[in-house]
Amino acid sequence: MFSRDIGIDLGTANVLIHVKGKGIVLNEPAVVAMDRTQGKVLAVGEEAYLMVGRTPGNIEAIRPLKDGVIADFDVTEAMLKHFITKINVRGFLSKPRMLICCPTNITKVEQKAIKEAAEKSGGRKVYLEEEPKVAAIGAGMEIFQPSGNMVIDIGGGTTDVAVLSMGDIVTAESIKLAGDTFDHDILHYIKQKYKLLIGERTAEDIKITVGTAFKGARNEQIDIRGRDMVSGLPRTITVHSEEIEEALRESVSLIVQAAKSVLERTPPELSADIIDRGVILTGGGAMIHGIDQLLAEELKVPVLIAEEPMNCVAKGTGIMLSNIDKIDKVKIG
Repeated sequence: MFSRDIGIDLGTANVLIHVKGKGIVLNEPAVVAMDRTQGKVLAVGEEAYLMVGRTPGNIEAIRPLKDGVIADFDVTEAMLKHFITKINVRGFLSKPRMLICCPTNITKVEQKAIKEAAEKSGGRKVYLEEEPKVAAIGAGMEIFQPSGNMVIDIGGGTTDVAVLSMGDIVTAESIKLAGDTFDHDILHYIKQKYKLLIGERTAEDIKITVGTAFKGARNEQIDIRGRDMVSGLPRTITVHSEEIEEALRESVSLIVQAAKSVLERTPPELSADIIDRGVILTGGGAMIHGIDQLLAEELKVPVLIAEEPMNCVAKGTGIMLSNIDKIDKVKIG
């Protein structure tokens, strides 16, 4: 029995695994619950995510990836091992080849850490690819033609903006600001305005349910519960969409700035193509209400959200896996 090649979207918030010939077989939060006293892994993925903010002192729910790079090497390795065992792709005598995506601006040291963690968790040969490139392929963009394609991949920890042509990145920028930052912005806003402490999961619920990035685009409200900072007792408040737009405004404007700076450095011929083709939004952050409208207004080009934006990178790894022997020639490191 031979092992199958696998593609991994190693995200700050979620890990998606694509198995060659099977499609996406795993999509779980990148969270590990550890017993700090014994140094033992208690739960990984979905199970560990349920423990975030709800654990006793000795148990810690850790996100081993920060800003798209490995913050805790051992925990990342344990997490990858768990997921790879779970999907059962190892052959009787052989290990799978892995293609892993990383942000565009990570250092050689950070690349090496990702490679090492993957090799230790059971990879025979590990390839690294830049995230916006893989996301563009997964979104169905024709990046191997001599024409300009622009993709904005808003993940959990990083936002990657890139213009691609002839199968490679022409100009790109990666900023350490994405979905997680939005959650923290909401958390901070509620704390400042209402003197109410809420958890990360509540902040994420608010973002999904009533959040918007475009002023006046949404008019909804949600009741949330938290701990009153003055009395220390539980309290319920109602939050409206326009408040969340205000909370997210600063972070969203930084994403707009990154996109503008990439466009400013793009050769004019490719800029003309982008006006025709538009910009594609991928990643979980693309699902934030109104972000496409805001970018379209600010960049003066059409902005489209990819189909299943969360899965674009994982889908892209699948397409690249079918050409993995070609990648062999140009592999990093």
